[in-house]
Amino acid sequence: MFAYAQETRYIIKDPRTPRRKTPVGLIREKSNVILRQLLWTRRPFVAEFTDAKGNEIFTVRRPFRWINSSIYAEVDGKEVGVVHSRWHLWRRNYDLYLGNRQFAVENPGFWSWSFTLLDEDDNLVAIIDRKVRGVGWECMQHFTNASQYEVRFGDAGKGTDKVFCFAKDIQNDLRVFLPLDLPERAVALALAVSLDHDCFSRRRLGWVLRLLGA
Repeated sequence: MFAYAQETRYIIKDPRTPRRKTPVGLIREKSNVILRQLLWTRRPFVAEFTDAKGNEIFTVRRPFRWINSSIYAEVDGKEVGVVHSRWHLWRRNYDLYLGNRQFAVENPGFWSWSFTLLDEDDNLVAIIDRKVRGVGWECMQHFTNASQYEVRFGDAGKGTDKVFCFAKDIQNDLRVFLPLDLPERAVALALAVSLDHDCFSRRRLGWVLRLLGA
């Protein structure tokens, strides 16, 4: 109604659990209420990743941005990796850094909701998809910015030869050259949070404010 920006919340579910009903983790944003209204998706914030019982696993920190965004993954207050967006006229490209390793995130353009993570040798290591959940859910997303994402890490084995691909096209046999370890997966999850704010969250004027303006 009033387009009031709230702190973002995410529920993490494991597709292997029965009917995907039981959350295995939560993500909770912590940010300043005034900066949320003024800066919207450019606002600085910290988000906690916890297990289902509320025990903190790691945190991500996203500072204020003008154009390119950055998000840092931290465990016990120590930085383990960072994600920087890389400006392009139509592609949504990111670089992930963990120690001396660099991973690239490729996306063919504005029309694609699939993001492919590649290591320094261009081997597939993970895929992040924004899911389409039907007309009803997409209508709700238009008013509330509610979205669903699928993160696929895959199993060790022969990687796919597709550079741009959707998780749904690979079914259940996603094979990667070398599985990501836990810190690397933490940075990949930090990327998913950054994608939600950079690419799929939009500022809207509430319909009550529009009526008052009219």
